[in-house]
Amino acid sequence: MEIDVVFWYWWVAAVFMLGIEMISPGFLFLWMAISGFIVGLLVLVFPSMDGQMQLLTFSILSMVSVFAWKRYMTAHPIKTDHPYLNQRTQAYVGHSYYLVQAIDNGVGRIKIDDTLWEVEGKDCPEGSRVEIISTDGSSFSVIQLD
Repeated sequence: MEIDVVFWYWWVAAVFMLGIEMISPGFLFLWMAISGFIVGLLVLVFPSMDGQMQLLTFSILSMVSVFAWKRYMTAHPIKTDHPYLNQRTQAYVGHSYYLVQAIDNGVGRIKIDDTLWEVEGKDCPEGSRVEIISTDGSSFSVIQLD
């Protein structure tokens, strides 16, 4: 049994995908919705287009548009005045602080504002000045400056 797919089925699917896009993060469903709208337009122009060809066209358009968007966004990142908004620890890389707990067996602590942070590096005494060179989650890798 073959189902006769009418052009407006694709448009309803596109509107549904736009609805999903509004409640989900990212831009995945936006490109799928645009692809659905284009396939609906093709079915309107070429009503003899069979269901398998419609699905194949939708799949190819969706994949190409999603990958093109990802590639574009990688090449042209969004500029922001808060580059470390969700990456607080990255903002501390390159800054120097004093150890409040000596680095012993590779682990110590520094105080930034009112928070104690775990640091990893070569053993050095409390009060030593260290520079943060990288971050891994909520701990820092440091080198001794003094």
